[in-house]
Amino acid sequence: MAARPSLAAGVSRREVWAWAMYDFANSGYTTVVITAIFNAYFVSVVAANQDWATLAWTAALAVSYFLVMLTAPVLGAYADAYAAKKKLLLLTTAGCVLGTAGLALAGPGNLALAIVFIVLSNFFFGSGENLIAAFLPELARSRSLGKVSGWGWSLGYLGGLISLGLSLAYVSWAQARGDQASSFVPVTMLITAGLFALASLPTFLFLRERAIPQPHPPGRNLIGEAFARLGATIKHARRYRDLRRFLICTVFYSAGINAVITLAAIYAQQVMHFDTQQTLLLVMVVNITAAGGAFLFGYIQDRLGHIPTLALTLLGWLVMIALAWAAQGPVLLWAAANVAGLCMGASQSAGRALVGLLAPAARHAEFFGLWGLSVKLSAIFGPITYGLVSWLSGGDHRLAMLITGGYFVVGLLILAGVDVKRGRRAALRKDTFR
Repeated sequence: MAARPSLAAGVSRREVWAWAMYDFANSGYTTVVITAIFNAYFVSVVAANQDWATLAWTAALAVSYFLVMLTAPVLGAYADAYAAKKKLLLLTTAGCVLGTAGLALAGPGNLALAIVFIVLSNFFFGSGENLIAAFLPELARSRSLGKVSGWGWSLGYLGGLISLGLSLAYVSWAQARGDQASSFVPVTMLITAGLFALASLPTFLFLRERAIPQPHPPGRNLIGEAFARLGATIKHARRYRDLRRFLICTVFYSAGINAVITLAAIYAQQVMHFDTQQTLLLVMVVNITAAGGAFLFGYIQDRLGHIPTLALTLLGWLVMIALAWAAQGPVLLWAAANVAGLCMGASQSAGRALVGLLAPAARHAEFFGLWGLSVKLSAIFGPITYGLVSWLSGGDHRLAMLITGGYFVVGLLILAGVDVKRGRRAALRKDTFR
């Protein structure tokens, strides 16, 4: 792999590997805690399968996403002003690792404890996700942002697979001994937390903070300055109209992605009657496909262009929706799942790269914070819409899945108005406002 021409001046392969290792490290959290193991454990064991159990789980996640939305732009503005991305990343990593380990304390009836630790761990995860993304424009040349973003995202899916594989190996061993979920699921939380801490070490050892602290207005405290920078950005938002349009686009197409990710297992079980083993196998295979999609489409993005590549992935999502809606047996659903995996890795990686291209150098962390706000808003918006359609239609999951496709259609329409060249010129313009 000819990595060197893709990297910015002074950036080594080892440093890019260290950056990508953070994607590897944190993906275990989403795979094991949010998607595959702890979510089901929360509903069935902690909340004892009460009617409100699923609502309690989604509400806890919504609170954490809302907290990220409130804080991400301000944290980003602070990180830019004080060149503090790496310091804040260390803080958010410690918070997520400790919060994940704290989930091991949640057993039958410990609902409040489980909710506190899921809110904290997911808040720190989301905050760290924005901060690590803000390093991307410092590491890759502008023509190679898609490729380098794809390296990290594809490695991330492999990290999720390893965390899930280790957890499932322990679960199988514990079940063979006759242990109950209340005994073995807490151990998987410790495995996930430990792997996150261990795999993120290269990031903190080798990734450099290249940003330079910026001049600070006299008589203004740290928080006040961060809010002032954010206010100035909002005031001058017209200067970045293409980035602003793309962030709105992100809210819509990510709402569709988040609905599919959050509810795919439920769809497989309710519509196709998959059992737990089949569902977990589906999750593992989709992670492999997503890793390949992120890697492959990163190269396609830098050759074909950011907008055409992202549009191609959104069209792929519409194909996936059609396949899932039409599926009467497992064959079409497996096809839909693999199309989703291919598009999931590609569209998420492509979005991160495009933000890196359109964000001004002096405000990378701040604009990636705004990107995080868009993604987390969609994480609330998309699944709730699916749930409402399912509820109002008397449990018609096929209709809910079909309605989800509307998010990708709206995303495509908004994306058509994004002018990358104009947006890049705006990003390169000297930042003269404070």
